[in-house]
Amino acid sequence: MTAEKIAVYAEQLFTAEQNRRPVAPLTEQDGSLTIDDAYAIQLANVERVVKMGHVISGKKIGLTSEGIQKQMGVGEPDYGHLFAAMDCKDGKIPTADLMQAKIEGEIAFILKADLSGGGITREAVIAATDYVVAAFEIVDSRIAGWKIKLVDTVSDNASSGRYVLGSKKTPLSEVDLPLVSMKLFKNGNLAGEGTGAAVLGDPCVSVAWLANRLNSYGVTLKAGEVILSGAFSAAPPAVKGDRFTAEFSTLGRVEAEFV
Repeated sequence: MTAEKIAVYAEQLFTAEQNRRPVAPLTEQDGSLTIDDAYAIQLANVERVVKMGHVISGKKIGLTSEGIQKQMGVGEPDYGHLFAAMDCKDGKIPTADLMQAKIEGEIAFILKADLSGGGITREAVIAATDYVVAAFEIVDSRIAGWKIKLVDTVSDNASSGRYVLGSKKTPLSEVDLPLVSMKLFKNGNLAGEGTGAAVLGDPCVSVAWLANRLNSYGVTLKAGEVILSGAFSAAPPAVKGDRFTAEFSTLGRVEAEFV
């Protein structure tokens, strides 16, 4: 795809986020778009907001469950960029800044060393991780009605929105991530549950996949970054007034309120 077309689609998504008015799926506008085109569109907007002064705080991994991959017709996850401005440290999610939010309970990795060079293993991820925390990822789509295919969501920064990190910091030596269980509550009612095994069998494997995938684009996972490793369960919708709690075995809990 030409640089001009990439710029056009990147502009559509950037304007949609600024105006909070979703656009038609890119795949309906142009059926020839490839996954590499989609990552180029994503990166164009990442570079744009970095030039505006925003700071990359990490990465997120999506499409990590087998069921979601089958639904999307893909054989691997996808990824997007996180920015410091997405970090809702007080657990309050500003609904006025979002369009069609959903929420996912996840494990976040906080890195103490870079992961780069390709050939990254699960063991390398463990060695590079400072600690893990319970987390919420708030996903949002600049595509109307969430009518997304893989190319649409990748172009749209993997539907990134906001995130919340729990306060309990757990070294990986103290937890078996595939066995970690989670219960997600919406306004006091159970809305989802799952285990770490839902995330590519092991969230550490998910982070290793990300490091290796990024290597093909010349991107490194850096010390200090937050890596959201993938959802434990399906993501319920969230609107103003909703309160969510995710309770994780070993890792504690994380709370969010949509205001």
